[in-house]
Parts: sequence; structure tokens; C-alpha cells
Amino acid sequence: TYDVAATRGTNRRPGVAHLVTFHPFEVTRSSTYQSTMNLSLALLATAFSGASAFTTVSDGARTLTQLNARQPIMAGNWKMNPTTEADALNLATGFCALLNEMAETCAMDDHEGCTEVVIFPPFPFISKVKDIVGKDGVSIGAQHVYYEDKGAFTGSVAASQVKSVGCEYVLCGHSERRTVFSDSDIGINRKVKKTLEFGMKPILCIGETQDEYDLGITKEVCAMQVSKDLAGVSKEDMKNVVLAYEPVWAIGTGLVCASEDANAVHKDIRKVLTKMFDEEVAQATRIQYGGSVTPESVDGLMAMSDVDGCLVGGASLFADKFARIVNFKAD
Repeated sequence: TYDVAATRGTNRRPGVAHLVTFHPFEVTRSSTYQSTMNLSLALLATAFSGASAFTTVSDGARTLTQLNARQPIMAGNWKMNPTTEADALNLATGFCALLNEMAETCAMDDHEGCTEVVIFPPFPFISKVKDIVGKDGVSIGAQHVYYEDKGAFTGSVAASQVKSVGCEYVLCGHSERRTVFSDSDIGINRKVKKTLEFGMKPILCIGETQDEYDLGITKEVCAMQVSKDLAGVSKEDMKNVVLAYEPVWAIGTGLVCASEDANAVHKDIRKVLTKMFDEEVAQATRIQYGGSVTPESVDGLMAMSDVDGCLVGGASLFADKFARIVNFKAD
């Protein structure tokens, strides 16, 4: 249980989580792998050629300057949860109770130096969840859109439709969309561009499977996905693109990608962005990490020079856990 009144007006120290016990979806009641690879030597040479010319950021702890250079962004992907609208609204209310009057969280366009927060509820809950979380500066996103504007596409949702109910972000290329629903890089690219066309911000998800990780081709897989999924996106549009590196083998499995390893992949992604666009875009683009992010792992991840936030799955279904992740300790 939690006491909303008890959290109102509480003075919160920056970087310190102020938590109350809250169980997901509760306030008033209890509540083949398939993958194909076609790694072209020409593509890999293109993605990684000239690597020595790239400017790199030193390894180790992130400095305050590096942290503030790219606004941190924490996103909660509820996936196909919770099971009812009442549970969704209870979860949103509980989360916002913990964030109330926290100076380090803010709406996406407020000011630099604060943590941007986005929640991706299932489609039926978007409007009412937005009514709750929007008051505390939390943005809403859609978990998926189709790249056609309208028509006979049963079960699909258009970018204009999610835009009209207040979505500011759209997830594109999430591993579950790639594997369970067979989203191709061509289709993902079209969704990224359609999202941008309607003035929303795509969070492009990339990452290797367990087999690809075991083969030692993480860099190559990520390079191909970035190159294909951002094809035709302009340098100007990249200001509105967020990337999320999610090693598929770490999503929902409890397996952990070490902070240093995640940071190394993020650096490699910036090299690809430099090749595709330029160094300015590479250093300005925010790159999240996703894959079993927890309150215990978030501080180490956010201390890395090239990790700019987290895309959180299971932990975002617990108000106290997600609040702790959002309110990470940067030092």
C-alpha cells in the first residue's frame, strides 16, 4: 500500500530515491527464437571503416559535464501489462505519487539537466494514463505504429492516431516486434520515418540475440540494424531520435550485461552514427540501455560515459522500483 498524502510536499534530495512500499496494480485491491543473418563484408567494412578517425569519450565514470550534455531519458515499457484499466491507472497514480515535486524529473521540453521520463502503456490505456502522469511532466509513448496512414489494416494503429491522443514517442524495432511479429528492418525504417513525419520521437531499439552474442558479432549486428533502420533519416531529424541498445539475451531473462560492456557497445554505435551522419550527431544522440534494468543496476549503468538512460521493462511495472530507477544516483 502507499499513502499519497504522505508523499505530497516532501523535500527530496537530488539523486536520492524516496520510496514507499507499492505493489504493482494494487491500491484498493490485490491484485523460437528465430533469426536469420546475412552479414555482408562490404556492409561491415562500410560501418567500421575509418574508425581511427572517430573522437572517443574516455572510459570510466561519467563526468557532470558529460551527464548534462545529453539529457538523461528513462522510459518504462509496460508491454502487454497490466491486465485491466483499473490496474493501469493505479500503477500510474502510484508512480506519480513518488515523483511528485521531484526537481530532477521534468517534461521533455522544460530545461536541460533534468531526467526526462516516458511511459509506454498498452494502447487502450494511453489517454487515461496520460491524464494522470502528464500533470507531473511525464511523457506518453506508443509501443508500436504501422507505417501506412489509414486503410484496411486490421489490428494496426496509425501514427496520426497515437499522435492525436497525446503520444510524443514511439517504440520502433523492439526485439519482441522483430522476433514475435517478424518486423523487418525495412518496415522498421518506414516506421521510424513515419513517426518523425508526424512530429513524434522514435526510440529505435537494436541489439543482438544470444546466438549472435555467442558468435561475437554484437558490433556487426548493431551496425547493420542502425544503418538499415536509420536509412534516409536526415541529420536534422536525428535531433528527435533516441536509440536503445537492448541485448535480446538480457531482456526479461535476469541475465545482466555488465555496465562496461554496455558502454562499449554504445561507443561503437556512436562510431556508426559518425559514419552515417557526423561527429556532432553521434555525440548528441541519446542512447539508452535496456535489458533487465533494476534499481540495483541503474547507478552503475548511468555512471558510464555513453549511457544516457534506460528502457525499462519488468521493473517499470513496480511503482517503487521504477521511481528508484528514474531517480538514479549519478555519482
